Amino acid sequence: MSASSSRPLRSSRDPQPAGTGRSRLPSAFWWLWTTTVVNRVGGFVAPFLALYLTQQRGSSSAFAGLVVSLYGLGSMAADIAGGQLADRVGRRPTLVAGQLAAAVCTAVLAFTRGTYAIAAVAFAVGLTGNLARPALTAAFADIVPEADRTRAFALNYWAINLGFAVSTMVAGLVAEHGYLPLFLGDAATTAVCAVIVWRRVPESLPAPGPAEHGSTAPHAHGPRRQVVRGRFAVFVGLTVLLYLVFQQATTTLPLAMHRAGFDTPSYGLVIAVNGLVIVALQLPLTRWFADRDRAAVLAVGSLLTGGGFALLTLAGTVPAYGATVAVWTVGEIVFAPAAMATATDLAPDHARGRYLGAYTLSFSTAAFVGPVLGGLLLDRAGADAVWIACGCVGLFTAAGYYALVRTDQRRLYTSGRGDADAYQPAKPGSA
Repeated sequence: MSASSSRPLRSSRDPQPAGTGRSRLPSAFWWLWTTTVVNRVGGFVAPFLALYLTQQRGSSSAFAGLVVSLYGLGSMAADIAGGQLADRVGRRPTLVAGQLAAAVCTAVLAFTRGTYAIAAVAFAVGLTGNLARPALTAAFADIVPEADRTRAFALNYWAINLGFAVSTMVAGLVAEHGYLPLFLGDAATTAVCAVIVWRRVPESLPAPGPAEHGSTAPHAHGPRRQVVRGRFAVFVGLTVLLYLVFQQATTTLPLAMHRAGFDTPSYGLVIAVNGLVIVALQLPLTRWFADRDRAAVLAVGSLLTGGGFALLTLAGTVPAYGATVAVWTVGEIVFAPAAMATATDLAPDHARGRYLGAYTLSFSTAAFVGPVLGGLLLDRAGADAVWIACGCVGLFTAAGYYALVRTDQRRLYTSGRGDADAYQPAKPGSA
């Protein structure tokens, strides 16, 4: 494929290029995966930032909320800037520079005093802390063969959740003795990630093709590029909608349970089901769906997500609430790696960082908008209306993903090569 093309997505029935059956993942992937584990295990600051400000600094809840929002705003800016840098200067420099900058900003925040200074540094931590995210995703896509990407992203997603579970437990214990070790530990583990990338991960940015220089393929950036952009924009839009549903788990659900007479520990038990199911089932389920039809996988994941939240209309006990969480968590397990692999396949090689930056922006957008929409609907129409709306969104996104990906699978969309070269007879991957 030329550097400016975007490939049609494969179904399980499509022929695969020779040698694309399931294989061992490259060593560079495992080094990047290791940085994910280290970074998430040491990700102490973000989950406890609001508590640090209110308990350690004596700030008001309103100011703590503002600072957390500024952190989120920095993350949104990082999705765009990180994607641009990943494509312009390379994956490796962006990863190293972003992680080193994040380590410095996190350490500085521990010693920062003053309202405006804390707000500014928190924005900087959000920006630098997430600057490497598009580059990391693009690097995974560069080094992992297309047939193995769903499995690779599933392994990374499992590492993210396992690391988060460990970090929150450790941070809760450490915070009892002060917050400074949390900030310094977060900074240190982030710096370790930068060293790992610098020492062990080669640059994977694809070499620019002729079309990118505008000399031999004038149409590569014309109508075909618009088709790529249009399909990708629809995919991102659908992802924003589904992640709006996921956001209700940490915003509307605890409020709804409180209104129903449940205490905070009850919510803690319910939401803990999410992490337990992911850690227990992510890898076994990945072996099942990694080689399945991508359109069907995305649709099933969306339906399980929406359906799990819709089942909350029937929940009246803690076990029942926990069961609904288990349902939508399975949807999350099925959906998230397949969606990331699909976004990677839709993105043209020469602009992969920018496209994946736009894709990861969907998470930040949903995190910013979801709590507001859920809270408004909860106040005006009640909890059942929120859960029914979630179910409807699940149905809509399932249909949208299926139609979009099915259409793409049928489209022999190539650039700079004939259709005969787009698909080659192959050794089938194992199911």
